[in-house]
Amino acid sequence: MRRIRKGDDVIAIAGKDKGRRGTVLRVLDDDRVVVEGLNMAKKHVKANPHTGSAGGIVEKEMPIHVSNVQLFNPATGKGDRVGFKVIEGRKVRYFKSNGEVVDA
Repeated sequence: MRRIRKGDDVIAIAGKDKGRRGTVLRVLDDDRVVVEGLNMAKKHVKANPHTGSAGGIVEKEMPIHVSNVQLFNPATGKGDRVGFKVIEGRKVRYFKSNGEVVDA
């Protein structure tokens, strides 16, 4: 079970986008996540007439390491560390600061 999953609201704690929030779009195998609006890079794309795609410079989200993001805690309004505990035979994630369960 991963601490950060697809669809989670996260906040960047390091890098050029430090302090910005976004939603996790994908979780990659090598402990990296792609977050909406974070770690943007300009990619030069060649036009392809067969698929009808135009060329040019496209802004694209690039992967960021999972250690550089924290799960956003709406109760405190900050990023928070995540732990695991078993409740009624189910393993759930919880915020370390206030003990609130993330997965309802």
